[in-house]
Amino acid sequence: MDDSAADLSWETLDSAVDYACPGFDVRRDEVRFPSGETDGFHYVDEPPAVVVLPLTPDGDVVVIDEWRQAVGRVNRGIPAGTMEPADEGEASADGGATDDAIERAAARELAEETGYEADAFERLTTVEPTNGMANAVHHHVLATGCEPTADRDLDHNESIAVETVPYDDLLAAVVDDGLRDGRAVTAVLWYELLHR
Repeated sequence: MDDSAADLSWETLDSAVDYACPGFDVRRDEVRFPSGETDGFHYVDEPPAVVVLPLTPDGDVVVIDEWRQAVGRVNRGIPAGTMEPADEGEASADGGATDDAIERAAARELAEETGYEADAFERLTTVEPTNGMANAVHHHVLATGCEPTADRDLDHNESIAVETVPYDDLLAAVVDDGLRDGRAVTAVLWYELLHR
């Protein structure tokens, strides 16, 4: 960290979970600002996640339609989910993970949510999508050669339908605002940057 970044740093004096629920916690840090003043800062504390852009051998995309309670509607997206803890071979608490761990998590999420398995995986990018209010880390992965050869294993609170769509149709939905899921948009745009 250079001197200018160090001058902007907050000091964490204390940290505690105010509210815990399945999938994430709401954490409150007591912080000291560079000015010397102190205050509380709340944020969503959640484990790292994988986001999978699955392509079939024909180049179609395996998409999911899932009920999203926070926005009150069905949302089109792609498979995504929380990585398992490091002791189960996936993520560390700070969001770091090896490529092998990310691939294992991507394969698991792809199979659980869609019933598809991939021939190969490639890491596209890692982002912090909402770092002003959450410590979320999303590892975006391209999965190729996807075929419906696995058994789905949805969580009790997942309502998901699966279909395949032409890649160009999904890209068009990004451009015309038809695709609202930020994780899916990020994955498609990174695929465009790296592969098209």
